[in-house]
Amino acid sequence: MMTSKQDTPVWFITGCSTGFGLELARLVLARGWRAVVTARDRSRVAELVAGAEDRALALGLDVTDAGQIAAAVTAAHEKFGAIDVLVNNAGYGYLSSVEEGEEAQIRAQFDANVFGLFAMTRAVLPAMRAQRSGHVINITSVAGHMGFPGSGYYAASKHAVEGWSDSLAAEGRPLGIKVTCVAPGPSRTDWAGRSMIQTPNRIADYAEVVGARLANTSAGSGKQAGDPIRIAEAIIALTQIDQPPRHFVLGAFGIDAVTGKLSQSLEEIEAWRARGLATDFPK
Repeated sequence: MMTSKQDTPVWFITGCSTGFGLELARLVLARGWRAVVTARDRSRVAELVAGAEDRALALGLDVTDAGQIAAAVTAAHEKFGAIDVLVNNAGYGYLSSVEEGEEAQIRAQFDANVFGLFAMTRAVLPAMRAQRSGHVINITSVAGHMGFPGSGYYAASKHAVEGWSDSLAAEGRPLGIKVTCVAPGPSRTDWAGRSMIQTPNRIADYAEVVGARLANTSAGSGKQAGDPIRIAEAIIALTQIDQPPRHFVLGAFGIDAVTGKLSQSLEEIEAWRARGLATDFPK
């Protein structure tokens, strides 16, 4: 499965200061595997590698900085000679009604969640392609499959990654490169707390839908059903099978929401099948 020693694969994980990235880094290193653990502030992850410096590397990495991406990938290869698993975890949530969204916040959201992820993956692909193996794991969200009130721009960023991952999977499959999008439902990370950015709802027409969603999201922080440790364990399990899923939706809320949305979409497409087919040139 891996080009490097199968018993000590090399992981590269972005966004390890909190949440999924932190728990994943802990579990990977606890297994005795090799890992590059990163965060914008290196001091936030330095403790993770303490005592395991021979097989762990802590790096400062802002995925919106092309120079830092290049330097981090070079450092990983200099230390370990390979990257077997890339986990694109860095990112954050931005909540706002669509109409009240702020241009600077929207672009910052896409820089981190989309363009940074794209750039990080492009930097790792040449070596994975050369070794004819690798697994790219993108942490998306239930919001990558459907939009909710108040999180249109976050959903757009995650939809972008999901669609892009379809293409990456098709291109990488003949080269031994696997792609999985992990889509958690609400989980006990800092997503809805410290990491959350909100543009307050001030337009009264959106108060019942968007304003309530923003308030409920903040109030629910720390009470979500998703367990970051169990999620990290599930991600590790994906890398140990020959044919991992392209889509991996997590949690009861997430599975119910996504399957419900897909069923609704199929029903709608079928209901309009005849009208849709009629738009082709006659045969």
